[in-house]
Amino acid sequence: MDAERDTDRLARASLAAGDPTGWFERLYAEAERGTAEVPWDRPAATPLLSAWAAETRVSGAGRRALVVGCGLGRDAEFVAGLGFATTAFDISETAVRGARARHPHSLVRYVVADLLDPPASWPARFDLVVESNNVQALPRALRQRAIASVGTLVAPGGTLLVLAAKADRPGDDGPPWPLTRAEVESFARDGLDTASIDEFPAPDDPLSMRWRAVFTAR
Repeated sequence: MDAERDTDRLARASLAAGDPTGWFERLYAEAERGTAEVPWDRPAATPLLSAWAAETRVSGAGRRALVVGCGLGRDAEFVAGLGFATTAFDISETAVRGARARHPHSLVRYVVADLLDPPASWPARFDLVVESNNVQALPRALRQRAIASVGTLVAPGGTLLVLAAKADRPGDDGPPWPLTRAEVESFARDGLDTASIDEFPAPDDPLSMRWRAVFTAR
């Protein structure tokens, strides 16, 4: 609960100042100083990501992956362990610095970047793109722009894996603002086709549900 209060406090201040993404850096900076907690900083990869990898027996040999909003690197390290040449980015410089420090011998390329304005060399470059819980942390006014940006990063023949909390209807109490099915479906655009959209109980809250959606690029 303390971690949730930290994110709520910082996010509300950032939104009130007209800076909807600035709270990420403030949260990681406070966490580095020991005055806040990052609620999604867990010791293992996101369960729905690791389950998908086990089910599909995905191999990254000779392929590139991108992890969106990598935080301190737990999912990026897992993806790299599948054999992908992995790039992972976050808008927070402190998070990226922390990921590098936490994984000093990592093969992951950790970089600072903005999903809403990604590097010009990234579109259509990655065979696997993992978007886990980042779009849901953005206000709805930015959501479709972020969804469109994610899709541009997938290479032809590649896969986009989307993980998010589920909402039955749009809500204004956040962040996060869980995704509706229509929002998840909207990832299928500009050459991306829906392979599957599934619902799973959240591992830490059986009363909540989460989306796991897979899209393939033509």
